[in-house]
Amino acid sequence: MTSITDKTGILSDSIFIEKFVKFCIVGGSGVFIDFGITYICKELLRLNKYAANALGFICAATSNYILNRMWTFASTNPHIAEQYMRFIGISAIGLAINTSVIYLLHGRMKWNFYLVKLFAIGVVTIWNFFMNYLFTF
Repeated sequence: MTSITDKTGILSDSIFIEKFVKFCIVGGSGVFIDFGITYICKELLRLNKYAANALGFICAATSNYILNRMWTFASTNPHIAEQYMRFIGISAIGLAINTSVIYLLHGRMKWNFYLVKLFAIGVVTIWNFFMNYLFTF
Protein backbone atom coordinates (compact mmCIF):
# COMPACT_ATOMS: atom_id res chain seq x y z
CA MET A 1 0.00 0.00 0.00
CA THR A 2 1.43 3.36 -0.97
CA SER A 3 1.31 6.53 1.03
CA ILE A 4 -0.85 9.43 0.00
CA THR A 5 0.81 12.81 -0.19
CA ASP A 6 -0.64 16.11 0.88
CA LYS A 7 0.43 19.72 0.34
CA THR A 8 3.09 19.53 3.06
CA GLY A 9 4.66 16.16 2.28
CA ILE A 10 3.70 12.59 2.92
CA LEU A 11 0.50 11.71 4.68
CA SER A 12 0.48 8.18 6.02
CA ASP A 13 -2.28 5.79 5.12
CA SER A 14 -3.40 5.61 8.74
CA ILE A 15 -3.82 9.39 8.99
CA PHE A 16 -5.72 9.44 5.70
CA ILE A 17 -8.01 6.65 6.92
CA GLU A 18 -8.46 8.43 10.26
CA LYS A 19 -9.55 11.59 8.41
CA PHE A 20 -11.97 9.59 6.29
CA VAL A 21 -13.46 7.90 9.37
CA LYS A 22 -13.85 11.29 11.10
CA PHE A 23 -15.39 12.69 7.92
CA CYS A 24 -17.89 9.80 7.92
CA ILE A 25 -18.74 10.34 11.60
CA VAL A 26 -19.37 14.02 10.91
CA GLY A 27 -21.37 12.96 7.86
CA GLY A 28 -23.40 10.64 10.08
CA SER A 29 -24.42 13.58 12.21
CA GLY A 30 -25.27 15.37 8.98
CA VAL A 31 -27.54 12.48 7.97
CA PHE A 32 -29.68 13.11 11.06
CA ILE A 33 -29.85 16.82 10.30
CA ASP A 34 -30.53 16.14 6.61
CA PHE A 35 -33.26 13.58 7.26
CA GLY A 36 -34.78 15.66 10.06
CA ILE A 37 -35.04 18.85 8.01
CA THR A 38 -36.18 16.91 4.93
CA TYR A 39 -38.87 15.11 6.92
CA ILE A 40 -40.14 18.32 8.56
CA CYS A 41 -40.22 20.17 5.25
CA LYS A 42 -41.72 17.33 3.19
CA GLU A 43 -44.14 15.73 5.63
CA LEU A 44 -45.13 18.53 8.02
CA LEU A 45 -44.74 21.64 5.85
CA ARG A 46 -45.77 19.78 2.67
CA LEU A 47 -42.98 21.28 0.57
CA ASN A 48 -42.00 19.69 -2.72
CA LYS A 49 -39.79 16.64 -2.04
CA TYR A 50 -36.89 18.08 -4.05
CA ALA A 51 -37.05 21.44 -2.26
CA ALA A 52 -37.26 19.62 1.08
CA ASN A 53 -34.27 17.50 0.05
CA ALA A 54 -32.27 20.60 -0.89
CA LEU A 55 -33.03 22.34 2.42
CA GLY A 56 -32.05 19.26 4.42
CA PHE A 57 -28.87 18.87 2.41
CA ILE A 58 -27.82 22.53 2.81
CA CYS A 59 -28.42 22.54 6.58
CA ALA A 60 -26.40 19.34 6.91
CA ALA A 61 -23.61 20.74 4.70
CA THR A 62 -23.27 23.82 6.91
CA SER A 63 -23.11 21.72 10.06
CA ASN A 64 -20.64 19.38 8.40
CA TYR A 65 -18.39 22.27 7.37
CA ILE A 66 -18.12 23.51 10.95
CA LEU A 67 -17.44 20.06 12.39
CA ASN A 68 -14.99 19.07 9.65
CA ARG A 69 -13.10 22.34 9.96
CA MET A 70 -12.73 21.97 13.72
CA TRP A 71 -12.34 18.21 14.15
CA THR A 72 -11.65 16.21 10.99
CA PHE A 73 -9.13 18.53 9.35
CA ALA A 74 -8.29 20.81 12.32
CA SER A 75 -8.06 23.72 9.90
CA THR A 76 -6.53 26.97 11.08
CA ASN A 77 -6.97 28.72 7.74
CA PRO A 78 -7.98 32.29 8.62
CA HIS A 79 -9.95 32.67 5.37
CA ILE A 80 -13.05 31.01 6.77
CA ALA A 81 -15.51 32.59 4.32
CA GLU A 82 -13.45 31.46 1.31
CA GLN A 83 -13.04 27.99 2.77
CA TYR A 84 -16.77 27.79 3.56
CA MET A 85 -17.65 28.84 0.01
CA ARG A 86 -15.40 26.10 -1.39
CA PHE A 87 -17.04 23.58 0.92
CA ILE A 88 -20.53 24.76 -0.08
CA GLY A 89 -19.56 24.74 -3.78
CA ILE A 90 -18.42 21.13 -3.50
CA SER A 91 -21.58 20.37 -1.52
CA ALA A 92 -23.69 22.03 -4.24
CA ILE A 93 -22.19 19.70 -6.83
CA GLY A 94 -22.86 16.91 -4.34
CA LEU A 95 -26.45 18.13 -4.10
CA ALA A 96 -26.78 17.87 -7.89
CA ILE A 97 -25.44 14.31 -7.71
CA ASN A 98 -27.75 13.57 -4.75
CA THR A 99 -30.83 14.96 -6.51
CA SER A 100 -29.98 13.15 -9.76
CA VAL A 101 -29.72 9.83 -7.95
CA ILE A 102 -33.05 10.49 -6.20
CA TYR A 103 -34.70 11.52 -9.46
CA LEU A 104 -33.42 8.45 -11.30
CA LEU A 105 -34.06 5.83 -8.62
CA HIS A 106 -37.20 7.29 -7.00
CA GLY A 107 -38.74 9.45 -9.70
CA ARG A 108 -38.14 7.08 -12.60
CA MET A 109 -37.70 3.64 -11.02
CA LYS A 110 -40.16 4.23 -8.14
CA TRP A 111 -37.87 2.94 -5.40
CA ASN A 112 -38.57 4.04 -1.81
CA PHE A 113 -37.71 7.75 -1.40
CA TYR A 114 -35.88 7.43 1.92
CA LEU A 115 -33.93 4.31 0.92
CA VAL A 116 -32.83 6.07 -2.27
CA LYS A 117 -31.92 9.18 -0.28
CA LEU A 118 -29.70 7.08 2.00
CA PHE A 119 -27.97 5.55 -1.03
CA ALA A 120 -27.50 9.00 -2.57
CA ILE A 121 -25.89 10.23 0.65
CA GLY A 122 -23.38 7.37 0.45
CA VAL A 123 -22.43 8.24 -3.12
CA VAL A 124 -22.06 11.92 -2.28
CA THR A 125 -19.98 11.17 0.84
CA ILE A 126 -17.19 9.78 -1.31
CA TRP A 127 -17.37 12.75 -3.70
CA ASN A 128 -17.37 15.27 -0.85
CA PHE A 129 -14.49 13.70 1.05
CA PHE A 130 -12.08 13.61 -1.84
CA MET A 131 -12.98 17.04 -3.19
CA ASN A 132 -12.79 18.68 0.25
CA TYR A 133 -9.58 16.83 1.08
CA LEU A 134 -7.99 18.08 -2.14
CA PHE A 135 -9.46 21.59 -2.47
CA THR A 136 -10.95 22.87 0.80
CA PHE A 137 -8.84 21.73 3.71
